[in-house]
Amino acid sequence: MGREEDSKLNIAIIHPDLGIGGAERLVVDAAVELTSYGHNVHIFTSHHDKNRCFEETVSGVFPVTVYGAFLPRHIFYRLHAVCAYLRCIFVALCVFFLYPTFDIILVDQVSIVIPLMKLKKASKVVFYCHFPDLLLAQHTTILRRIYRKPIDYFEEITTGMADLILVNSKFTASTFAKTFKSLTVSGIRPAVLYPAVNVDQFDQVNATKLNFLSINRFERKKNIDLAVCAFARLCNNESDVLEGGSSEGFTLTIAGGFDKRLRENVEYLEDLKNLAESKGVLDRVHFITSCPTSERNQLLSRCLCVLYTPEDEHFGIVPLEAMASHKPVIACNSGGPVETIKNGVTGFLCDPTPQEFSLAMAKFIRNPHLSETMGKEARKHVEQSFSTKIFGQHLNAYLVDTARRKRE
Repeated sequence: MGREEDSKLNIAIIHPDLGIGGAERLVVDAAVELTSYGHNVHIFTSHHDKNRCFEETVSGVFPVTVYGAFLPRHIFYRLHAVCAYLRCIFVALCVFFLYPTFDIILVDQVSIVIPLMKLKKASKVVFYCHFPDLLLAQHTTILRRIYRKPIDYFEEITTGMADLILVNSKFTASTFAKTFKSLTVSGIRPAVLYPAVNVDQFDQVNATKLNFLSINRFERKKNIDLAVCAFARLCNNESDVLEGGSSEGFTLTIAGGFDKRLRENVEYLEDLKNLAESKGVLDRVHFITSCPTSERNQLLSRCLCVLYTPEDEHFGIVPLEAMASHKPVIACNSGGPVETIKNGVTGFLCDPTPQEFSLAMAKFIRNPHLSETMGKEARKHVEQSFSTKIFGQHLNAYLVDTARRKRE
């Protein structure tokens, strides 16, 4: 689609917390790409720490405005969902009353603000659903179920009010259909828009070291234990796993988003260190918290391969970043990675067990050149299907088409 003057749009993006993560990376990529098409893009959020964010959000390419940072994230480590909803509603109210009409309002993650944004004259609302929140929340007790019931109900109702719904993978689309049955019955179907990576930032290839790399936020759902246990199996069972090969010299680096405000981050990091110590490999496992993009790219360029451990991950941006950096990926055989990794070509899809992961890891120890050959295929695969240029083209087409329907 061209970049004609009459296709330029005023676009607001509402995102709950503009930190460092896959959802945040998508929002930033969306803003950068839409700006490149000549659109006026403005991100609104309830939290933006300039010392812990993606560089593009402080570069001045597009404005980022924070409202509601004073509102709590939790109440005595409870009611996280309610607090998140209140923070997003506050952001939406500020956008509603303080800013002129936008052509498109792109709502990310939290659907509760959609009805309010629909009241804004002449605006169309697009909702990007990373995964139904009701499936992410715990419903383990009667009290939790009572607490979540109205939240889950409003999530489904408000999601259906968007003019266009986008999801991050076919896996999420199928889950969306099974979860929001009333929307499915009504004929509401989301469109799949894969997240992407800027392949140009990964052009430099450094010498490969015998280091396995895990990149993820320090959250239990990311299943980083699997990486530690698989690495320990590789180290402690050389004769079985490596068929007589030596394990001396190879290491594991665990890097990722870490927020000291979040108790889970703090506790899980300590749990992982304790696990590595109990497995006898603490001296060969290196932990890096909240490394900047430049350091992350260096880690990627120097590793042997990337371990991606979440099960049933909705999409997963890390495998794309790894493959864009000419590195193969070992991931669980479920969720989004099934759609992004070519098994046996750009990496390996495995059952989520230390045995299966360690067997795949052992292939790279036996034949370090395998990392290079698979890495070349991985880079080519991402360039052809998951670059930010491709993402931007598709997103721009969706938004321009939605805005055009408004005018007509």
